[in-house]
Amino acid sequence: MRRVFNARNLLKRGKVRTMSCSDTLNMNFSSCNYKSPWKLWSKRGYAADVSGNSYVGISNPKIVEFIETYRQLMNPENVHVVEGTDEENQKILDQLVQSGTLIKLNEEKRPNSYLARSDPTDVARVEKRTYVCTQNQTDAGPNNNWVEPKEMKDNLRKLFRNCMQGRTMYVIPFMMGPLHSSHSQLGIQLTDSPYVAANMKIMTRMGTSLLSSNLSSPDLTFVPAIHSVGAPLPPGTPDSSWPCNENKYIVHFPETREIWSFGSGYGGNALLGKKCLALRIASVMARDQGWFAEHMLILGITNPAGVKKYIAAAFPSACGKTNLAMLTPTLPGWKVETVGDDIAWMKFDASGQLYAINPENGFFGVAPGTSTDSNPNAMATMTKNTLFTNVALTQDRDVWWEDMTKTKPSQLTDWKGHPWTPAQKTPAAHPNARFTVPISQCPSIDPSWEDPKGVPISAILFGGRRANVVPLVYESLSWNHGVYIGASVASEQTAAAEGKIGSLRHDPFAMLPFCGYNMGDYFSHWINLGKKFEKKGKLPKIFGVNWFRKGKDGKYLWPGFGENMRVLEWVFERTEGRGGKEGGVIGWVPPVQGEGGVRLEGLKGIDVGELVKVEKEEWRKEVEEMREYTKQFGERLPKEIVEEMDGLERRLKQ
Repeated sequence: MRRVFNARNLLKRGKVRTMSCSDTLNMNFSSCNYKSPWKLWSKRGYAADVSGNSYVGISNPKIVEFIETYRQLMNPENVHVVEGTDEENQKILDQLVQSGTLIKLNEEKRPNSYLARSDPTDVARVEKRTYVCTQNQTDAGPNNNWVEPKEMKDNLRKLFRNCMQGRTMYVIPFMMGPLHSSHSQLGIQLTDSPYVAANMKIMTRMGTSLLSSNLSSPDLTFVPAIHSVGAPLPPGTPDSSWPCNENKYIVHFPETREIWSFGSGYGGNALLGKKCLALRIASVMARDQGWFAEHMLILGITNPAGVKKYIAAAFPSACGKTNLAMLTPTLPGWKVETVGDDIAWMKFDASGQLYAINPENGFFGVAPGTSTDSNPNAMATMTKNTLFTNVALTQDRDVWWEDMTKTKPSQLTDWKGHPWTPAQKTPAAHPNARFTVPISQCPSIDPSWEDPKGVPISAILFGGRRANVVPLVYESLSWNHGVYIGASVASEQTAAAEGKIGSLRHDPFAMLPFCGYNMGDYFSHWINLGKKFEKKGKLPKIFGVNWFRKGKDGKYLWPGFGENMRVLEWVFERTEGRGGKEGGVIGWVPPVQGEGGVRLEGLKGIDVGELVKVEKEEWRKEVEEMREYTKQFGERLPKEIVEEMDGLERRLKQ
């Protein structure tokens, strides 16, 4: 049984507790200027004695106050402080099976793995309901939905009051980033979803062990993250296998480092350490503190001589990040290892070298399209200990999705729980179906993936899904030109977010849905950090790539997947100043003839000339369109971006 609740009805349910919710919703639990809500309430005459409350495993007074504040607001029946042990996690999984949220898969075929089916209205990020609330609307920028913070909190107060009635509130201490790393960030998520708790066990370092004595200081800072599916259970109300609410809010308050999410139990809407903290909130932290929080994979490449380099790469969701991060090279002697497939936090050290960590502990990958041909490492990673969401179920209780096998099974149960055969036109798995699996299971895992310092970055790639115009690979002419390449990323819409699939949209740096502040200021941040460290002589080289260019017949010109190693080889060589280059109009492209280009040995029917062709008229249109797009940033658009557009336009006229 599934029910989608209407938030308007929530206001009619339950008895409001005797406290001022407006006070609770205006507390800042992460700021260094933290003020205790209990002291404020006492001054105003509210009951505020929580001395009798005890949360096992949590001694930090600031965290205790945070939990108790929102326990009173949301009114759960029980509170469960998550320890993070395997035994505890198994009990949560068993509970989810019993409630119908999870289906236990065939233990012999896929040990300790489960399938979840979401409500059909709760299957992806909801960008139209995602907000960045700053005091000044311009600080949020035209790239974000904005509501004044007090107004938003007044609205949220009504929704969150008694929203956990009849449910258990899980208190999840979690760390984004390797333990003991100066890069890492502590968060505390409150949620009424055991499904979220099970996923956070995989995606983050989590549990009360994080809150040891060295983290019990009253000066401790953390990101408070509050989540509810928005489906209270008054006495006698039947529950749903996937509770959610038709009225969804995913709200960020970057100035106070707070996250509020209501109504959705799916993916980044509910796993608040992922896009919400690790990108939207972290991007603001990075701006303020002088580093980068990016929607990027990180991989290590070792050449046949044993020289190793690390590359970060930004692609919009469902454009092949995971496939590239786990690439199996087709060139003999080359080795690729995985640090992360989605998010990178990058900081310059004193010498000017850029280091990157992966703040996540798991993969939350798109299943459809993943196969032993496209990504054998991903398939090997998810053979056990995996949570699948919205994939199809086979007759022997294993999983299946489109393109997983060359032959479709004769009978399946689709992602909605209905019988399915290949004769049906609808897909068996949802296009945004996901797998959640520990990174540590990946066969291509890099030995340094949890190095507290991070890994040194030699190159940064920007790419999207473009059928034309953009060549297979091209190198920027300078750091600022590389920033322009990132700023000009556009891609065909995929199923990872709401919208018309196939339509082209701008997605600067692949960060459009994830930047927690004005994108014009974001461009300036990249330019300013480059300017600060340029004299050190260690800035990574920046490249644009496009695996998806098509010919006149509508077929892909490049085979992609493991063959992308050939492009990475050219990038690797260019970071050393070796390898050939030509062009210089939109950037440097590999030579079409002679040495120093993209190696094609063993490939048939590849026309490199067509793959790297620069059609000047099409690029003039790109510049015109980019000028129009960037007008929305007004005075916040840095002059360096305008200068790069002017320079590109001049070169196209030559």
